[in-house]
Amino acid sequence: MAALPKAKAEGAEALLAARPAPAKGAPWAETAREAARGRLRAAGAPARRDEYWRFTDPAPLLAEAPRAAALAPEEVQVFDEVEALRLVFVDGVFRADLSDDPRLEGVEIQPLSAALAADIHWARGLYGALEAAGQNPVPRPLAALNTAQADTGFAIRVTGRPARPIHLRYLHESESSEAMIRHVVRVEAGAEATLLENGPAAARFNKVMEVELGEGAALHHVRAQGRDHDRLAATHVFARLGARAAYRGFTLTTNGRLTRNEVVLELAGEGAKGHVAGAAIGAAGFHHDDTVFVTHSAAHCESRQVFKKVLKSGARGVFQGKILVKPGAQKTDGYQISQALLLDDDAEFNAKPELEIYADDVACSHGSTSGAVDEDVLFYLRSRGVPEAEAKDMMVLAFVEEAIGEIESEPLRDVIRDRIAAWLVRRKV
Repeated sequence: MAALPKAKAEGAEALLAARPAPAKGAPWAETAREAARGRLRAAGAPARRDEYWRFTDPAPLLAEAPRAAALAPEEVQVFDEVEALRLVFVDGVFRADLSDDPRLEGVEIQPLSAALAADIHWARGLYGALEAAGQNPVPRPLAALNTAQADTGFAIRVTGRPARPIHLRYLHESESSEAMIRHVVRVEAGAEATLLENGPAAARFNKVMEVELGEGAALHHVRAQGRDHDRLAATHVFARLGARAAYRGFTLTTNGRLTRNEVVLELAGEGAKGHVAGAAIGAAGFHHDDTVFVTHSAAHCESRQVFKKVLKSGARGVFQGKILVKPGAQKTDGYQISQALLLDDDAEFNAKPELEIYADDVACSHGSTSGAVDEDVLFYLRSRGVPEAEAKDMMVLAFVEEAIGEIESEPLRDVIRDRIAAWLVRRKV
């Protein structure tokens, strides 16, 4: 194996040294953390020369301290109208005084620090395991850093069908804050839950979520990332799906200086379904990167990747998506689409769709397009009395609708549509 370049090796050590050490956990937790440090040192800090970072400069995510991030004006939070169990973080610190009582029938919720300190805990075989598996074939050093150092977040075990969604809300109050949060989620066989996340979290945010779904389990995961213009964020979702399990994830991102969302799904059990979707809307200074890796390890599984980006005034969008079909994963149904609506000549979209197939009875497709507003449609709307600005807003909403449609709950789809429409009217994107 070739020696790691000096800059990458030194960068990894700098990442470990720049953050305070977490509180000491049980022996199994310390073993997982030490293994993660080893993965980070082996991979080195991410760099533009790395294949999966060539469209995104990771430097702002690696600096010793985050740049100051001006706070966005207060506005209605995306999921405020949803009846949910709310758990609130402020600049990466859990605030019990702002949160609901975490007791909810059908689910067990425990602070991650308590889970990591327990000698016997259901998270013992899960914490760091999915992140470690997700490092191959693509290194994900920022996720390894999170495993090594995060001790804030929740261990969530779903045993039934909770009557309310679980809402993780991330507030940002300090212009120079940095947050590192880790959630571990297990949905037991036959159980089902909805998990909501929203908010900017901090000036710089590193978040990892590991999700394990048992046989016939389902998780509906809807995220709305905050509107602070200077926010930096790197998020990872690692999910492993058992037989006939279903994961449906959707992320809405508006503004932010740099956001990289990575999703790694393994459809490990026969008949599993994994759907991942996103809509991103941004203007000057906006850089948004969706990097997705879906592995079909079993037969009769279905995956969908649907990503839409609306970009203007120099905004940049990136999509890197891969479907890997392993030998024996027959009857795979894999679909991937990434599209960008470029509202002016300064916007830019880079896409890298991939298929790698080792089974002979599959239906897999992928596609990627980018283009400007359809002038014929715009003319049609204007000729019927719709003002130009309103007509463009209507076209933006129609463009992102396919991604929003991946949310199974119609009320949640309406919430996302309403928030996008409100933001467009105020001309803040």
